[in-house]
Amino acid sequence: MSAHTQTAEKGQNTTLLCQESYVCSGTDEAIFECDECRSLQCQRCEEELHQPERLRNHERTRIRPGHVPYCDSCKGANGNIMHASMTGSRQIAAVRCQVCKINLCVECQKRTHAGGNRRKHPVTVYHAGKAQEQEEEEGMDEETKRRKMTEKVVSFLLVDETEEIQVRNEEDFIKKLDCSPDQHLKVVSIFGNTGDGKSHTLNHTFFYGREVFKTSPAQESCTVGVWAAYDPVRKVVVIDTEGLLGATVNLSQRTRLLLKVLAISDLVIYRTRADRLHNDLFKFLGDASEAYLKHFTKELKATTARCGLDVPLSTLGPGVIIFHETVYTKLLGSDHPSEVPEKLIQDRFRKLSCFPEAFSSIHYKGTRTYNPPTDFSGLRRAVEQQLENNTTRSPRQPGVIYKALKALSDRFSGEIPDDQMAHSSFFPDEYFTCSSVCLSCGCGCKKSMNHAKEGVPHESKSRCRYSHQYDNRVYTCKACYERGMEVSVVPKTSASTDSPWLGLAKYAWSGYVIECPNCGVVYRSRQYWFGNQDPVNTVVRTEIEHVWPGTDGFLKDNNNAAQRLLDGMNFMAQSVSELSLGPTKAVTSWLTDQIAPAYWRPNSQILSCNKCNTPFKDNDTKHHCRACGEGFCDGCSSKTRPVPERGWGPAPVRVCDNCYENRGIQLDVAELPSDEEGGTLIARKVGEAVQNTLGAVVTAMDIPLGLVKDAARPAYWVPDHEILHCHNCRKEFSIKLSKHHCRACGQGFCDECSHDRR
Repeated sequence: MSAHTQTAEKGQNTTLLCQESYVCSGTDEAIFECDECRSLQCQRCEEELHQPERLRNHERTRIRPGHVPYCDSCKGANGNIMHASMTGSRQIAAVRCQVCKINLCVECQKRTHAGGNRRKHPVTVYHAGKAQEQEEEEGMDEETKRRKMTEKVVSFLLVDETEEIQVRNEEDFIKKLDCSPDQHLKVVSIFGNTGDGKSHTLNHTFFYGREVFKTSPAQESCTVGVWAAYDPVRKVVVIDTEGLLGATVNLSQRTRLLLKVLAISDLVIYRTRADRLHNDLFKFLGDASEAYLKHFTKELKATTARCGLDVPLSTLGPGVIIFHETVYTKLLGSDHPSEVPEKLIQDRFRKLSCFPEAFSSIHYKGTRTYNPPTDFSGLRRAVEQQLENNTTRSPRQPGVIYKALKALSDRFSGEIPDDQMAHSSFFPDEYFTCSSVCLSCGCGCKKSMNHAKEGVPHESKSRCRYSHQYDNRVYTCKACYERGMEVSVVPKTSASTDSPWLGLAKYAWSGYVIECPNCGVVYRSRQYWFGNQDPVNTVVRTEIEHVWPGTDGFLKDNNNAAQRLLDGMNFMAQSVSELSLGPTKAVTSWLTDQIAPAYWRPNSQILSCNKCNTPFKDNDTKHHCRACGEGFCDGCSSKTRPVPERGWGPAPVRVCDNCYENRGIQLDVAELPSDEEGGTLIARKVGEAVQNTLGAVVTAMDIPLGLVKDAARPAYWVPDHEILHCHNCRKEFSIKLSKHHCRACGQGFCDECSHDRR
């Protein structure tokens, strides 16, 4: 026995030795295995042990290279099976206990030698060789070989109840399936209500009753999320899903998850355990078909192109097998042999106005269970027959299956608000379309979910309405439109070429600007101060566009810059004395040019005094002679006299020294029309007031407040004349009760209802 002990310590058996030690003392090589003696025997021990008449009939097997004996604990005295093993076949021994002198398989060793003193018994470890395994396989029938292939199959969580894929990548998916990356597979999934035995059905249909998918006698559903396993016999990925009507949390997302599984499946089993087929079966399949055609067909085509898949994903849905188990009622179509069950099912679909045209085929397979267990043989044959049909759905590599599932999960994901849940359909459009809603009109986006990741903008089925709050009126240049281009233009406080101070002065004087990238400034709202035409009638076209959450398309311009200036009036009044005279000079210079008569030389062209030729510095004041229009310094234009011939009326105005000395000489000036003369005079008087105001630094904010307010009001504010009472407390406004605009919504409020800031 010392040889066995040494072998046990090494943990291997390169040569099997005699286990009897009757003649050879356990040193000779074993030649025979005797089932009745339950030992390996050398030539001499075998002859001596079987000389008695009663032992001569023992069944003895000559040992081949790599031979491993069977487990003795699994067999009775006559070699019969004592307890049912997982596969129902004889188990090969893993070790031999040298104290008990028996061969044990792994299960029997755990059962008999896991505790007590037996745990310390020395053992010899057997290692089955390839020859032994091949011999075992050759002795098996086809059914036993299939059982053996599924012994090591385990299931894994593929997608959880929140629609999160639980495998890291394509390689991890293939590793968990335990199959070859080049193996071409099909996908079979199962659907049905909670408690109808979906997991039990898959275990018996594909894995010979082994509990690959967990089952439980408890009331709670034992399948949460989506689980997958690989059937090496039929080369299919088997998917177990969560039961319908069982989930209470994330119901919408869990229901949407079922359609994703259906979309990647080649064959769908709908399991129902009821004496009659209920309407919810037809409703589920009908709604699934409609949603598949509406949302998934296009996405599967796009996935094929986007992922560069060698095998195109079929846009035709999977085949369906309705597995119907009854107890007290007859199966569908059994009353009249001439009636085909599939035709009866199609008639039922039509009566319920459900049209399952997305599915490649629909078959019915029923079984009546008088006494348990359920007979799954008919379903197994129907599944194998459908899997052999490759005309509409061909097998593909596991990587393609993963990519399709990943693409659908990325596209159709995210929480579904409770207010969008619809109970009239199993798969409403809200489960698959964008959840964004227009802030102006409340219409939803019709694009598919997560379309923004691909740069696709929102789009609605209906037209939008204008909202003061969002100012969603969009202008397009009419001149560009007539040339075949659609160029959007935005009313702004200043042109792109204006500096901030200069632009602000222009905004206060000439109103807002509409500037086209191609045509330049096409409109100023107060360019002529009177008689200005509406831009819609002259230079732009208007459209009302939707306002989608997360976009700032209608607030991105500086429309509110002037209003922000008005809000910060006190701050600017305090700090204006600290500013240099540069901005003020720039503003007054521009104002002078804007309202100057035609004969005045523009400020930009006046570089030095026209009389003494003294160069002007940045802070020097340029004076125009009202008679000749040239630019002079203060010393050369200090005199005044009336210049009625230029439209300045009888009052004395500034003139240069030369014009003052030549005041008796009448200038040859063309007579101006009365209305133009009046307009020039009015414009100049207004200009003098603005110029003098801006020229005085301390009183730079003395521009009439009503003028600035009117110029600075954002377009989304409700006009003052339309605000009669507080939008919140409904108090009626009066002279003593001031109106305040909310900067967020643009409505009018009293002081008490609008004191908060953010």
